[in-house]
Amino acid sequence: MAAQRDSQGAAMSARDNEDDAVDVSVVIPVHNCRAYLDRCLTAALVQRVKKEIVVVDDGSTDGSAELLDLYAVYHPDVVKVVHIAGSGGAGRPRNVGLFHATGRYVFFCDADDHLGPEALERMVAMADRNGSDIVLGKIVGHGRRAPASMFQHSADRVELGDSNVYNSLCCFKLFRRELLERHRIRFGEGMLIGEDIMFTVHAYCHADVISVVADYDCYHLVSRPDGSSIMQQSGSRDPLAWLAMIRKPMRLMADHITPGPLRDHLLRRHFRLDAFAQLGSVFLESDDVRRKDIAREVAALCEEWYTPGVHERLDSIDRQRVGALDDIDRLVRLARVENAAVRRRLTGLRWEGDRLVVTGSAGLDGISKDDGLAVVLRSRHDPEHEVVVPAERKGGDFAVRVDVPALGSGIWDVRVAVELEGVVRFARLGAERDGGVTRPQPRLIGGVVALPYFTRDNGNLSIDVGGHVVAVPGAARLIRTRWALGHRLLVDGEVSVVGTAPAASALKRIVWRERRSGCERGERVLALPGGGFAARVGIGRLPPGTWDAYLELDLGGPPARFRIETDAETLAAPRRWWGVALLRSVRPYATSGKGRLSTVVRRLTARTIIKRILR
Repeated sequence: MAAQRDSQGAAMSARDNEDDAVDVSVVIPVHNCRAYLDRCLTAALVQRVKKEIVVVDDGSTDGSAELLDLYAVYHPDVVKVVHIAGSGGAGRPRNVGLFHATGRYVFFCDADDHLGPEALERMVAMADRNGSDIVLGKIVGHGRRAPASMFQHSADRVELGDSNVYNSLCCFKLFRRELLERHRIRFGEGMLIGEDIMFTVHAYCHADVISVVADYDCYHLVSRPDGSSIMQQSGSRDPLAWLAMIRKPMRLMADHITPGPLRDHLLRRHFRLDAFAQLGSVFLESDDVRRKDIAREVAALCEEWYTPGVHERLDSIDRQRVGALDDIDRLVRLARVENAAVRRRLTGLRWEGDRLVVTGSAGLDGISKDDGLAVVLRSRHDPEHEVVVPAERKGGDFAVRVDVPALGSGIWDVRVAVELEGVVRFARLGAERDGGVTRPQPRLIGGVVALPYFTRDNGNLSIDVGGHVVAVPGAARLIRTRWALGHRLLVDGEVSVVGTAPAASALKRIVWRERRSGCERGERVLALPGGGFAARVGIGRLPPGTWDAYLELDLGGPPARFRIETDAETLAAPRRWWGVALLRSVRPYATSGKGRLSTVVRRLTARTIIKRILR
């Protein structure tokens, strides 16, 4: 019995320990961040997970240390404060915080940033559901640029080689602590910049499951108004220092990832965002001697890591740069092309038969010439699908004729493309336009509706082929109704779409939709010449309820529905009849206001009728 009690006690103790286990250790390095600490710590304290907040004071002299000790007094079970001598970077205090962490997961938060109220709850749920080693929570910037490409949608599991998660090498993520300990993943110390890149690259290389929470603002990246953070200081992104630093994480990644498509995918990130970025605006701001030093360092990286697989994955301007690393003047010209704003203006928009004529002007600011111009229509739901329309040029003006029937069903966003030095610069067209430019009328082309429009957010030009997001103008109206055998309502009507009669093949059915439940019933419709239609509507067979009538058409996109219009004079009288001890009644009517066809269907038993009479 004693052994049994001991066994039960041990089991209960294990369960208690499991219940007391910390879900997340929030590690916060602090150096002279007194003005931001309250917001950061409060945001961490309100997280609805079992947590500990490990704050490492890195030699603060502005009162941060005293405030942290006060938080530890008032929250002794949650806030741990460790004081160390100033290290000059975030690497050492983060490593110290990680040494003191006991949670199943670790989240690194900077003292001037803060978490969203539900951030850790959502990320831990994602990690527990999928066995995630790393969870990326959506980052939003406040006065600072935040990574965005990896947060297009949430994902339980993403592959490192088939996603953009590697574009984000900051450490503001949820990491499984066991992964960090097993592989001795730590931050670089004694580094002014890049210590988190080393850490995150190492973690990515060992993570089996990577998840993304993109539907909630998890981490708020905040710019300090006084510009006092390390990343806001002028020397923090010195191009030569950055190029020297990035060699270490590139080599670390290559030590873990064998040559092949995955390594090429990851190297692409380093070349595009780390190496070739130094050949942009910072290159223009440098003097001739420094430009040669930057080009030499980039060339050294290319000599060691640039592969045909990397080349295939780069855009046109970076490919041009690789071939011009020994030509400083050309690198300068490429940088100017990249940094010049695309100047564009829409001056006209009209139909010419089945073609949409788009006129305007375009070029690169500060650059008087270009090598070519075109209008590019990109499918919004399939960005790889583009239609390029070469422009007719006259001075700085252009005109294109878009063959709308050739586009296919979907939303097509209109962009102007300016080419110079082998580089193509794109910009959306339409927001800047002459005052007289208005949206042309929709057009029915070969049974497909085409609706040019200006987007609501930025006023840019798009073309909706098929009526996917833009309401299709049209009308369906009854011209005669009468009852037939079987308690069917015979209807005759006419329909027009964008002011013209649609093809007979476009008419599909009459749809009855029950107003309260949303239940639908469809019935065939007969198309007649000139936009006419007829149907034998079995409304007597509809279940009890109030039903609204629509005419459904296929116009090249999702089904287009028009409420069927009518008036009281056109409608047949209500009808009642007995069937299997039920009194059935059908009352077609025209709704008040716009006069649209609806019907009320009732079924009454003899008992119900008697009760109503006796009331």
